[in-house]
Amino acid sequence: SNPCLPVPVLQVAHCQMIKDLSACLLGQSLRVDCRYENKTSNPLTYEFSITKDNRKRVIHSTISVSENIYRSRANVTMHKNLVCLYLQSFTTSDEGVYMCELKATNDYTGNQIKNITVIKDKLEKCAGFSLLIQNTSWLLLLLLSLPLLQAVDFVSL
Repeated sequence: SNPCLPVPVLQVAHCQMIKDLSACLLGQSLRVDCRYENKTSNPLTYEFSITKDNRKRVIHSTISVSENIYRSRANVTMHKNLVCLYLQSFTTSDEGVYMCELKATNDYTGNQIKNITVIKDKLEKCAGFSLLIQNTSWLLLLLLSLPLLQAVDFVSL
């Protein structure tokens, strides 16, 4: 049986993989987060593209060939439920409608697509989660070592 068949009639988008597409500024880079729900363990292919002046340009992709102007500036990282596009030296000329397209191998529900309009002045700074994780462990160590330091002081008295 097909696991992607809609269970109740209302849930047509039962197999919709992409849950959320967001963009933020990380220093001079644009970061586009394509969050998805992992319905399958099959390999995932992706494509990030931009549409401006009514023309679609591929930025980074495992589905088709990316354009030269983006190739040297773009890279993609894949996490458990997240495909991240990083576009270096982001300027207003990179504004446009960004599209994330995901396809799982042997998944017949077709490609999953989501768009987001990216305007430099309207972008928020990324809540640098990798930075946060490092800082948290550092803070945690500091907090854990505080009672220790106090205990040592107390002993040395």
